[in-house]
Amino acid sequence: MLITTAGVGIILALSAFVVPSQLSNGGYIAEGTEATRTETLLNQRFDAGIPDLVLYVRAQKPTDDPEVMRAGRDFTRRVTEQPGVGQVLSYWTVADRRLVSEDGRAALVTVDLRGDEDAAARRAAGLVPRLTGEQGMFTVTATGPAWVMAQATELSREELIRAELIGAPLAVLVLLFAFGSITAALLPAVVGALAVAGTFAVLQVLATYMPLSVFAFNITTALGFGLAVDYGLFVVSRYREELAVGVTPPDAIETTMRTAGRTVLFSAGTVVVCLAALLLFPLGFLRSLGLAGISVVVLAAAVTRLVLPAMLLVIGRRIDRLDPFASLRRSGRADRSRLWTGLARLATGRPVLAGACAVLFLLALTVPFAHARFGVTDERVLPEKTESHATAARIGDEFPLPWTRTLAVLLLDTDVVDQHDDLDAYARKVSALPTAGEVGTALGTYRDGHRTSGPSTDSLIYITNGSTWLSVIADGPPSADEPLVRELRALPSPGRHFVSGRPARVLDTKNAVLGALPTAAATVVGAVLLLLFLFTGSVLIPVKAVIMGALSLSASFGAMVYVFQDGHLRALVGHFTVTGELETSMPILVFGAAFALSVDYELFLISRIQEEYRRTGDHKEAVVTGLARTGRMITVAAVIFAVALLPLVSSAITLLKLVGCGLALAVLVDATVVRGVLVPSFMQLTGHANWWAPRPLAALHRRIGADRWHHHIGPPTTHAGLPAARDSEPATVQARQAGE
Repeated sequence: MLITTAGVGIILALSAFVVPSQLSNGGYIAEGTEATRTETLLNQRFDAGIPDLVLYVRAQKPTDDPEVMRAGRDFTRRVTEQPGVGQVLSYWTVADRRLVSEDGRAALVTVDLRGDEDAAARRAAGLVPRLTGEQGMFTVTATGPAWVMAQATELSREELIRAELIGAPLAVLVLLFAFGSITAALLPAVVGALAVAGTFAVLQVLATYMPLSVFAFNITTALGFGLAVDYGLFVVSRYREELAVGVTPPDAIETTMRTAGRTVLFSAGTVVVCLAALLLFPLGFLRSLGLAGISVVVLAAAVTRLVLPAMLLVIGRRIDRLDPFASLRRSGRADRSRLWTGLARLATGRPVLAGACAVLFLLALTVPFAHARFGVTDERVLPEKTESHATAARIGDEFPLPWTRTLAVLLLDTDVVDQHDDLDAYARKVSALPTAGEVGTALGTYRDGHRTSGPSTDSLIYITNGSTWLSVIADGPPSADEPLVRELRALPSPGRHFVSGRPARVLDTKNAVLGALPTAAATVVGAVLLLLFLFTGSVLIPVKAVIMGALSLSASFGAMVYVFQDGHLRALVGHFTVTGELETSMPILVFGAAFALSVDYELFLISRIQEEYRRTGDHKEAVVTGLARTGRMITVAAVIFAVALLPLVSSAITLLKLVGCGLALAVLVDATVVRGVLVPSFMQLTGHANWWAPRPLAALHRRIGADRWHHHIGPPTTHAGLPAARDSEPATVQARQAGE
């Protein structure tokens, strides 16, 4: 079996080199909204809409110079003739002064590319290098959504290689420090490598049927490797613990898979449910990452349950060989941590004080989340020196046309000739809005409720049979763009009207995400409550796990706002452009993964506490012993996961940096403050009620719960949901349980 696994693993690893060329570059804008439908209609009827590419063309002479005019028209014609190019507009073809820089020596050429955003990014990757650089008497650079995505794709490929060269070796070093044995340290790493390689193969298949985000590779590598290593870590740790008490390797493997192996299955199910909630959001980016995450979790659990036991059986008692730190290791019980034993006794000895301090600490981290603002990705997620970012910044400084803040109002049933007066009155009302600047129409230009110029040759772009449209330049602060969209949509018009443009896309995307959020949250919470009930037979523990997971995540979100939205502590995570907002999909992605990991650690801790409680009937000692035996491993697992995320944290792409920092902080806080202090404090306060369930639910758990398949782990529960004592247990234990 192991030889077959090794061969399959090599084949799967080789498949990773094929996948990047098949991945999508977009998926950050909600599809099917008013803004996206309007843009489709504008492109179909007027060849207008948000340009995919914006070329910044700087000349050696003024743009009105006859020689420059001829060269500009030739350059525009050459761009138009490129394959995959739709409409091309430039100052030299439409004479719009807004397309000329304030110094008069640069002009803009806007390019629409055929196909969706993914196809546009692929076309931009091949087109831009041919059109930029020194082009005769011009120096040309590019920006625009398509080029931003193309450059982000290239950066993500480079960083994927760096992740493989840095993340995995660092994780192995942490495992070596935790286990001491090189042999034991390599086993979880092998589990992680097989899970990630298998996921790459799955992505290759999925990419042939649906668009998958290019960042799925980067995030899956970090998330999948970290999670798979965690599973291997807990299984190997339990196996070594069984060997330490003199059990034979086959029996040790059997016990390990009944306990830690069972927990892995429930953990994987919980993580899959949390990641599956990403499929409910109308963003291709989240859906593709949800599928990638589900794939890696399922494969991680499968490798842990099927391949790891075979490796343990072959290695046997030699698992502790090759220990470079043997001479430095202190003597003591290997299955218990003195630090975590002391922390557990402190938390259970003063549960109110310890729990209150932990809650106050988490609430303090949560405070910045109260002023969180959300947007969608743009060129600012890339380093400032990247061409698309630098060019966009230069255009913003030198040109009066804020192309990223221009709105389009489509009037489908308004004829310019027959409804001349109605259109004129509507344009005056639009231009009179407080945050509206210049309004371009087929009748001329309007500002502040008045027409400032009549129709010209440029006005033809606003006319087609029976329809017209208006361009509205936002003139207030950026924070007023979305209110302007709402005002435009609410303003009465001569006929049906629809609003598009980047601010409209951002607003519609946020509304679509918020609309899906209650369903996704209810799905996750409901499924987690059910799975934890099936695992523990308790009513209180699942509710406690959800509340503490939400509290831990809120603290992580607050830190994300403080660092990435407000721009604090950039020296710790590396330089990035502060946009004053968070990308809308990032907190959702972090929530799905981090909440799953929170429940994951909860399962491993609670399973050990429940095991000790069933064995002794002493609730407080069960909490102390369970934390003492799992606290160190949970902390090591969190550190390994955080180390696996280091390539994301150090990424030059702000999206990846935000995901890496958010997840790393969430798991570290959860593994220390929540698992080490809050959980034992809470369980001490609630006492034996932790294991209580109403009689109907207790009966249901006996029939379909975890003990239905793993009854030999401990004694069956009583009708009250509490564990019944074994005949061989001390009389004091039986008497205590009988009294309950």
